[in-house]
Amino acid sequence: MVKLLILPGDGVGPEVIAEAVKVIEALKRRHGFACELDYGLIGGAAIDACGVPLPDETLSKAQAVDAVLMGAVGGPKWDQMPREIRPERGLLKIRSALGLYANLRPCFCFNELAAASTLRPEVLQGLDLLIVRELTGGIYYGQPRGIVQEGGVRVGFNTERYSEPEIERIARTAFDLARLRKKHVCSVDKANVLESSQLWREVVERVAPSYPDVELSHLYVDNAAMQLVRAPRQFDVLVTGNLFGDILSDIGAQLTGSIGMLPSASLDAQGRGLYEPVHGSAPDIAGRGIANPLATILSLAMLLRYSLRAVKLAGTVERSVKQSLASGLRTADIARPGERVVSTSEMGTAVVERLYEQEI
Repeated sequence: MVKLLILPGDGVGPEVIAEAVKVIEALKRRHGFACELDYGLIGGAAIDACGVPLPDETLSKAQAVDAVLMGAVGGPKWDQMPREIRPERGLLKIRSALGLYANLRPCFCFNELAAASTLRPEVLQGLDLLIVRELTGGIYYGQPRGIVQEGGVRVGFNTERYSEPEIERIARTAFDLARLRKKHVCSVDKANVLESSQLWREVVERVAPSYPDVELSHLYVDNAAMQLVRAPRQFDVLVTGNLFGDILSDIGAQLTGSIGMLPSASLDAQGRGLYEPVHGSAPDIAGRGIANPLATILSLAMLLRYSLRAVKLAGTVERSVKQSLASGLRTADIARPGERVVSTSEMGTAVVERLYEQEI
């Protein structure tokens, strides 16, 4: 019996998670997926109920399950709180406590949505790349950090820090994934000015000979950002540090036309992971029933593929999403004039209906 923890979170999180749970229930009934669900609090919802963004109970539950599916955290309601207890600190803490060092951000374009992007459709046709972001090191976790008084003025500082084992671990993850794809890794750094990036490049190059079948290239992060917009199909797997990966993955999301379409996975060394949509909590549309649930449903597909090794079930979910789009259904964020706009719940139901038509 598979055990999953559901963390609805804040904003549109509960709405999109509800649609993913509908898909889980359909997998149980249609395909015999043996799964037990538990629920927990994280982010602003946890602050409101418990005073902290990650209660001990939630962390204990997360450590006891096979995988975690999360909605989103944060919102303006909690922006004025002390930094150490803002909703986002709960997300950083759970990633660190579970050892989720590898963040996978796929960027793909459904042919049905190519016109939704601000880029020309011919630039995006066939887009399929994967950003592998180191998630538990770098400037988000490095010490020292803080805000202090110096010479009568306030100074904020953070430390970009990476060790050789941290770099080697994420590099091997990227090379392993590239072997399952088009066998090309592009390592992204800023080695021309940053010592941490110089070490990053040295370690990645040291790992590369262990993967003679995978081609390695390097780009500085500013050039990588430009190339993602100019010619994104040149990439297969990009591997980079925490800060650069955070930025590049959002650029990748926009390539597809809607950040509401992209899932993500954060994995530990054994493949256990936390899965969440890229789009965030979107508090401005929360409660209106217009959020796009497909990124969350596709995050569920990643959970099935990477943590549970249920590849056929993952493919069933992905095909159901594609067929729903092919039928002309659109949520507001991906709709063009004249296309049929459906609600969050209606889109989730459409995926479930097509899932019932699927054979494994």
